[in-house]
Amino acid sequence: MNVQWVRGEMPTTLKIKPPSDYLLGRDVCSYGYFLLAPNRWDVKRRVFSRAMSLARGPALIEVKQKPVAGNPLAIDVSRSLTRPERAELERQIRRMFRLDESAGQIAEFHKIDPRWRVSGRGRVFRSPTLFEDVLKTVTSCNVQWPSTVHMNIRLCEVLGDRVASGPETSAPHSFPSTKKIASTRPQTLRARCRVGYRDQRIVELARLFRTNPRNGGIDQEWLEDPSTSDESVHDFLIELPGIGPYAAANIMQLLGRYTRLPLDTESVRHGRTVLGLKGPSTKIMKRVKSHFAPFGAHAFRSYWFELWTFYESRHGPSWMWERDSTGKLFTASALNAD
Repeated sequence: MNVQWVRGEMPTTLKIKPPSDYLLGRDVCSYGYFLLAPNRWDVKRRVFSRAMSLARGPALIEVKQKPVAGNPLAIDVSRSLTRPERAELERQIRRMFRLDESAGQIAEFHKIDPRWRVSGRGRVFRSPTLFEDVLKTVTSCNVQWPSTVHMNIRLCEVLGDRVASGPETSAPHSFPSTKKIASTRPQTLRARCRVGYRDQRIVELARLFRTNPRNGGIDQEWLEDPSTSDESVHDFLIELPGIGPYAAANIMQLLGRYTRLPLDTESVRHGRTVLGLKGPSTKIMKRVKSHFAPFGAHAFRSYWFELWTFYESRHGPSWMWERDSTGKLFTASALNAD
């Protein structure tokens, strides 16, 4: 999908200098959320694209990089941007690609777990906003991955803002805003977005994100502040609607807090298939947790890239995965088969 310029608007191109070790294909295709709408990875062109929500409405972006680590990221934007929009877009891109994690921080991880030094893996892709990360986590709980893919497509198509473009283009939609979801009836979410029992909880989460922290809303700055302890963050998250132990731990790694593991049926499968553990699921989860505990502040990274490498051993490099084919299988139960 090529960026379609908006009529009457001048396109914008941004250049962002990433950390010296950053490689777009490897570091974008490092976590399943790169396969969820509105994200799109173009396998042939090795270009990342999506609709981004900005003050004057959504804009379509394409992100490219010459395939050499540390080269600048070139971001083509489908319309002109105001100065505040440019700043907001850059902030969202830096969050999504984890450009705030320096090459030195990744090298620290490689020192603790040298298995990933040659590949350079260390960053885990996430969303441009915490709200989107939280909802993507909720849509991935207690469900098979193809349903998660479909839920996110429907959320964007039904509630997202459509990007203006040429008449011949089927324009993409942005991820829905907190305002849009907060004003949507839960029954609409269930019927049109196929979110099932998550309907009321998704609406409640959107309303909490829109509520001032002084009035009981979600304080995003406090959650992202490094001085806030992991325990405090976990205790807060676990009290949110629809957030259980798995979801809380997963949101923590999306916040850059890698000490906890989001343990689920995939962890059990990995324990049995890769680590050779035996016994009931609860026991295997505890042993998986103990297995990665020595990696301390980088435990999730070690766990996740071991899991990801297993997926790639079955389906090939992740930057070759198409969302609508291989991308629907990477956590399927079929991975248990030889």
